[in-house]
Amino acid sequence: MNELIREEKEMAVYRLLNELDIPYKRMDHEAFATIEACRGVDEILGISMCKNLFLCNSQKTVFYLLLMPGEKKFKTKELSKQIGSARLSFGPAEYMEEYLNITPGSVSVMGLMNDKENKVNLLIDEDILNEEFLGCHPCVNTASLKVSTKDVITKFLPYVKHDYQVVKLTGED
Repeated sequence: MNELIREEKEMAVYRLLNELDIPYKRMDHEAFATIEACRGVDEILGISMCKNLFLCNSQKTVFYLLLMPGEKKFKTKELSKQIGSARLSFGPAEYMEEYLNITPGSVSVMGLMNDKENKVNLLIDEDILNEEFLGCHPCVNTASLKVSTKDVITKFLPYVKHDYQVVKLTGED
């Protein structure tokens, strides 16, 4: 793919990763909007693609970005109990765009670089932290990245001034 036709928000991710000295492997592909569609990318990059969910409370006043293994089932009740939020639902696209500068289908931890006011709380399933590499989109769903989980935790998140809460999801009722 020609570098000149990449979106600015995608290029900003690469510039930041380079600035933070975070190595990454990129794979360009057609637009993938679901974790299922990313299965082939997982194999090529040698990673387990991470499921990224943009969530909010029922009042739409508290927002979350949840990183969890792609193969796990998401149960709102299980997560709600752990974070002390009565009801969670998927966050509306307009908030996703406003806070993270991403659109549905391209939700990614990289979007936190655009959340200057820390409106989005990061939740990470403990199984993700045990993975050597993290698979994510560079704020667009026409490419996928393989980055070191340690680099995301120790370099990227401190730079973008986001902390995270570890959650334990089983995907069971």
